[in-house]
Amino acid sequence: MLLSVSDIIGQQRQFFATGKTKDVDFRIEQLKHLKSAIELHQSRIVAAVKADLNRPEFEAYFEIASIAEVNYAIKNLKSWVKPKKVPTSIDQFPASARIYPEPLGVVLIVGPWNYPFQLMISPLVGAIAAGNCAILKPSEIASHTSEVVADMISKTFDPAYVAAVEGGVEISKQLLAEKFDHIFFTGGTKIGKIVMEAAAKHLTPVTLELGGKSPCIVDSDIQIEYTAKRIAWGKFINAGQTCIAPDYLLVDKKIKPDLMSAIKTALHEFYGEDPQQSPDYSRIINQHHLKRLVEFIKDGEIVAGGKSNAEDRYISPTVIDKVSWDSPVMQDEIFGPILPVLEYDDFGEAIAQINARPKPLALYLFSKDKEKQQRVLRETSSGGLCINDTVMQVGVTTLPFGGVGDSGIGSYHGKASFDTFSHYKSVLQKSFWLDLKWRYAPYKGKLDLIKKAIG
Repeated sequence: MLLSVSDIIGQQRQFFATGKTKDVDFRIEQLKHLKSAIELHQSRIVAAVKADLNRPEFEAYFEIASIAEVNYAIKNLKSWVKPKKVPTSIDQFPASARIYPEPLGVVLIVGPWNYPFQLMISPLVGAIAAGNCAILKPSEIASHTSEVVADMISKTFDPAYVAAVEGGVEISKQLLAEKFDHIFFTGGTKIGKIVMEAAAKHLTPVTLELGGKSPCIVDSDIQIEYTAKRIAWGKFINAGQTCIAPDYLLVDKKIKPDLMSAIKTALHEFYGEDPQQSPDYSRIINQHHLKRLVEFIKDGEIVAGGKSNAEDRYISPTVIDKVSWDSPVMQDEIFGPILPVLEYDDFGEAIAQINARPKPLALYLFSKDKEKQQRVLRETSSGGLCINDTVMQVGVTTLPFGGVGDSGIGSYHGKASFDTFSHYKSVLQKSFWLDLKWRYAPYKGKLDLIKKAIG
């Protein structure tokens, strides 16, 4: 008999109340089970992502990268859970103070369709490591991968501990109507607002991994071949359906013609004369998104690509020049294989244009100039900054990954995942062997002492 959402949450609350998930050895054992399950299901995961997005096998293995997160958590968990002793001031003497990480309880993880396995499992690693129970809601849009996730989770964990719930909008509404101890959502800004609104009714904290228009500034002082290849790769893997893909280029006008030529060369090298025939090029997730993207191709002047095939859910890797800040393609996150190009005369002008818009999830700068690197670091705000490459920052386990402002709330990866799903409880412990009387009434003659202590 299928359990209702409320029943699953009820079972998980009962299981969490036993205290079993707080045991560090139990957590490590569950992480090892998760790792074994991923290894066991590798071929199914690759096949499912291929069916959903036509992802080439090489790129499909990015989904399996969550194993690195598991390994990192297993290796470091015993140090993460240790209480941290912190100093106390003289007015607390005699006392000790410590910070204890403790699990939140029952958490909800809602995943996206663009990396439908990895972006479900990576947050789960943090939830398990921190000692929580979890319910996963994979994206119904990537239906083949959703089925694999649900099957793998059901075969690996007791649903009273970790469960996966499949379904569409109605199931999502049922889940969001319930009270959780934390909600972790990856997806678009529009749905992120709905999640946050639902969470607010229960005062549930949220982590929102959103997106936005991630700029890529290209200075004149670069290695042009490497720059072109790194931009083209970061933009067009998974047919541009990557939340941290460079959304647009902002190029020093002196080198724009050379950069455009080098990007065209890189695309030919990657995908051949006809990318539609390339085994290494993905497809758009569905017809709805394809129609939205085809409209963007009408903007500006096509430098490369510009072809589409609705039946095959195909849009060629496309570079568009002569667009303005007001063009439709510049109004929302593209989330597809279309790269608009703008130019600048003055580096400060480029920074000002970026700062005039919502803070992006990622910001990219290609430049050898150390001063310009420092200017971008100091003068802009973004979820993350990557200098002289694209997308690769997401693979650094020791770097927290997350947005700021419109691009998200909170972060994860590595220790940051553990922190996200933990509450850090402050504990002050006093002794009975001495009791200083400075704080007790009568206060006569004690005010100067307090002023000195505060000052």
